[in-house]
Amino acid sequence: MNDKTKQITHERIRMFNTKETYPNQSLDNDLCQAVRAENTVYVRGQVGTNFEGNLVGLGDPAAQAEQAMKNVEQLLAEAGSELSHIVKTTTYITDPRYREPVYRVVGKWLKGVFPISTGLVVSGLAQPEWLMEIDVIAVIPEERA
Repeated sequence: MNDKTKQITHERIRMFNTKETYPNQSLDNDLCQAVRAENTVYVRGQVGTNFEGNLVGLGDPAAQAEQAMKNVEQLLAEAGSELSHIVKTTTYITDPRYREPVYRVVGKWLKGVFPISTGLVVSGLAQPEWLMEIDVIAVIPEERA
């Protein structure tokens, strides 16, 4: 390997293994919560579970969205970005009736940001108690990168 091959192209933020985070499933995958690649940050789908593994808002899509957005804000900060630098969101809900409560919360957090957005209604998420999930892509302005 030469020096160019060894060059770090991205930073993994909050690495974890699914064996510990999902003990109810027989998985063994190495993942992370976010990746910073040059001036772009990719945030893994966030749900109503805090970083200690506790679900916030059982049965309440708005409360789960609130926690998910807290997670997004924290992960972006750890990557050197912030909510105002989000360029794309993808929101998943498990029931079309959750659209308004979830989008109200997300809209409050992203007021004035104007990202592009995709919303999907899905039959289920990775855990049955999760009612919504959001992933985002953000940038880091040149002066910060």
